[in-house]
Amino acid sequence: MRLPPRYAPLTFAVLMSLYMVTLMTFVITWVNTGLGAGFTARWWRAFYIAWPIAFALILIGAPRLQRLVGWLAHRE
Repeated sequence: MRLPPRYAPLTFAVLMSLYMVTLMTFVITWVNTGLGAGFTARWWRAFYIAWPIAFALILIGAPRLQRLVGWLAHRE
């Protein structure tokens, strides 16, 4: 299934935030509490708190950061 191009920014924000939050909350929860009993519950709590924040920040910040990278990488 292909999405119309107008959904590209939203799709990017969803996928990037899911990717980053999944990995980051897993690693941070693991480092802070270990993989013992209750790990999945602790990780899930961290994930569902962090994901909406990350999604909003990426949705708002990605276009600005892409412009900044374009400006920084510009060669003359």
